Amino acid sequence: MFGSAPRALSAAVLVAIVTIIAGCGKTGTQTVSSGGGPLQRLAPVEAEGAVSVTTRNTTRVGGADSTVDAASVARVVYQGITPSSRPQAVVIVNQRDWPAALSASVLAGAPLGAPILFATGTTLPEVSLKALEAMRPSGASALGGAQVIRIGTTAPVPPRFSVRSIPAGAPAATAAAIERLLASARAGSTPHQVIVMRSGGARALEMPAAGLAAESGAPILLAEGPGLGQDTVAALTAMHRPAIYVLNATTLGRQALGELARLGTVTKIPGATPAEGAGPGPNSIAVARYTDGTFGWGVKEPGHGLVFANPARPLDAPAAALLSASADYGPMLLLTAGGGISAGLATYLGDIQPAYASAPEFQPVRGVYNHGWLIGDEQAIPLITQAELDSLLEISPRQQGASPEASVLRPE
Repeated sequence: MFGSAPRALSAAVLVAIVTIIAGCGKTGTQTVSSGGGPLQRLAPVEAEGAVSVTTRNTTRVGGADSTVDAASVARVVYQGITPSSRPQAVVIVNQRDWPAALSASVLAGAPLGAPILFATGTTLPEVSLKALEAMRPSGASALGGAQVIRIGTTAPVPPRFSVRSIPAGAPAATAAAIERLLASARAGSTPHQVIVMRSGGARALEMPAAGLAAESGAPILLAEGPGLGQDTVAALTAMHRPAIYVLNATTLGRQALGELARLGTVTKIPGATPAEGAGPGPNSIAVARYTDGTFGWGVKEPGHGLVFANPARPLDAPAAALLSASADYGPMLLLTAGGGISAGLATYLGDIQPAYASAPEFQPVRGVYNHGWLIGDEQAIPLITQAELDSLLEISPRQQGASPEASVLRPE
């Protein structure tokens, strides 16, 4: 229940409170009319470009690219001011290595709760370095006091930080190495649940796996070739017949599925129905709805955090994984490639929109609330989309499941 969400924004005027994240520029405030006139930029974009925009029910975090987005999410969760606002360790992963970045998302969940920052090849961008220094990781005792976990990169970090590295390698090998590191962080306890996908698939369809892994603690392993590949087979064998959840199962062939069945209990996470359509958006909704016992989001009613991203920026998924494992624990929902709200997403949000009866004995303060995190700047998610999402997430005096207003819909 998110009863503390701010509620003081009129329907006619969107008051955008713009705060450049510490170390990433200056602050400013601006009021933007939603009455049909041209929409101006919310604030100057500084060199590092991070900006946070808050409405009643949404918070925008990030900036012009996924490197800024990752640093911004990390600083929202870990301010580095008190012992409890410092992470144990910070993950630095090569943004040019998509499979490694996706697989690293599980480290954002328990027990490490490690934010993900991006390196560019062997270079650590300034925004990532500043975020690392500001968060002041305390060191993960289960990993020998490591404060930084580098994956697929040799980007230098200040020498005062203790570093543990996973070298660059084939996607399945890197994913298996991350699983072994996770087992070490859990004091040698191997996971009982695991997510398996085909390596090299459509990135936008793989994006929801980042938040799912972070929330559930289930590592992501990758199938290579016609079967699983030796690294994935070895990792699954060491788990002693785990519960295996297959995402995007249609991309796995008969051989890979047969090997999985011999290594554990296999469950296919269903995708969108034919009526719901294909593509990243419907797929992300299907993942958000899915539940199997204690595994999965099962978001089918009001009272949740939700993370919204543009499928054209796949690295925003690992960048935002921390928001799926802390605060209000939200699944990732994907907008259209233009950053708009599809009819299917509007219907889903209408289904889970908080509502209360208008009778005096039923008041909104006794209700549950939804909250949306928007990842990226206005190029990724336009301001008008944020205003529309704010309305769709608002608790309303109406019946739950009522059709959302057509005025918030725009074509794919």
